[in-house]
Amino acid sequence: MDRPNIVLINCDDLGYGDLGSYGSTINKTPVLDRMAEEGVRFTDFYVASPVCSPSRGALMTGCYPPRIGFGSFDGSRVLFPGQGIGLNPDETTIAGVLKDAGYATKIVGKWHCGDQKEFLPTRHGFDSYFGLPFSNDMGRQVDSNPSDHTENAEARRNRPPLPLLRDEEVIQEQPDLRALTERYVDEAVRFIRDNTSGPFFLYFAHMYVHLPLYAPVGFVDESENGDYGACVAGIDWATGVVLTELKRQGLDNDTLVIFTSDNGSRLDNQGGSNGALRGKKGTTWEGGQRVPCIMRWPSKMPAGVVRNHLTTTMDLFPTLASLAGAQIRSDRTIDGMDISSLMIEDNPSASRRDEFIYYDENDIEAVRDRKWKLHVRKGGHDIHELYDLESDIGESVNLFDSNPDVVAELTARIESWRRELGDEAGGVTG
Repeated sequence: MDRPNIVLINCDDLGYGDLGSYGSTINKTPVLDRMAEEGVRFTDFYVASPVCSPSRGALMTGCYPPRIGFGSFDGSRVLFPGQGIGLNPDETTIAGVLKDAGYATKIVGKWHCGDQKEFLPTRHGFDSYFGLPFSNDMGRQVDSNPSDHTENAEARRNRPPLPLLRDEEVIQEQPDLRALTERYVDEAVRFIRDNTSGPFFLYFAHMYVHLPLYAPVGFVDESENGDYGACVAGIDWATGVVLTELKRQGLDNDTLVIFTSDNGSRLDNQGGSNGALRGKKGTTWEGGQRVPCIMRWPSKMPAGVVRNHLTTTMDLFPTLASLAGAQIRSDRTIDGMDISSLMIEDNPSASRRDEFIYYDENDIEAVRDRKWKLHVRKGGHDIHELYDLESDIGESVNLFDSNPDVVAELTARIESWRRELGDEAGGVTG
């Protein structure tokens, strides 16, 4: 098979330090650790936003969030239930270009790019959908903490029920969230079995490890990291079931499996870790936007390789389109770049991407150019901080004053992006 089947697994709030292959000594992830040994692990892989909706919109379209109107949502950082906004149906998505190229397409799990009918996955290139249209914390919280009787906790219990959708119809209200991952796995396995003649694209978007944690019962007793570790183990188990099914159907060698997360861990004393990275979900420090990424394709990709090239989830759009022989509309500006050489070649040349812009909503807060990262804004205030990420992954030694030429160059890069995509804090309309 020249064109691969594609399985894209996207976790929710999984941190850079939550997997064994990324340094965790407390979470049990044998399947994902083996996947890294059998494939390629990326150390400098980024999401385009440190929060859910804009990150997922960027993944689907290959664009920085402000380019697709996903910088903010009527003053909110993410989409909420019932908002009459979402990913424009005219946008070109990974699923859309793959479907046009003859792929069967399915999403299982969290969407969070708009819950109104015109914004659902089936309007964005997916043949079928089974999952929650937004985060698991945005509906009724029945049993996440039964002993909490505070006013806020009672309010959470009285929210409208979470809707479980099949395609565009609600098939169940308030599903058992502790059993939902198992149902997602069943859907994924059935899709693989129904499409053994290929090619297919399966987007498996976990609700784990977004708070509140609804840990799968079968993993809690074995966890050394409480409910969080159990949820991570659930992710690992689900990945193993998918990989096993691919082998059972004789599709293993012909399937590209990609594993990543939508942003960093929240670090709310729940057990998550961003390793040595500074910051957390919702911030443009490395801990908010640098995430795990493991890829495996036995017939094409080398095994046990670590890439430290600058890469992003936006790069998946043009990369997967290229591998599938799909065409991207010429009237679209795509911020992602084809990284297939980093995936397939034993000794690839330098990365095609040198720079990366860190957006928080519609404001540029930082820029990275190769090893250098310049911060210009945090928490609504201007800052002046420069870090060498090759020697200081934790962003602890500010080199701003001693590198004026680097600061000037990176400042010019920021101004260029402000002119193109805008910057609300700077009063610039892109």
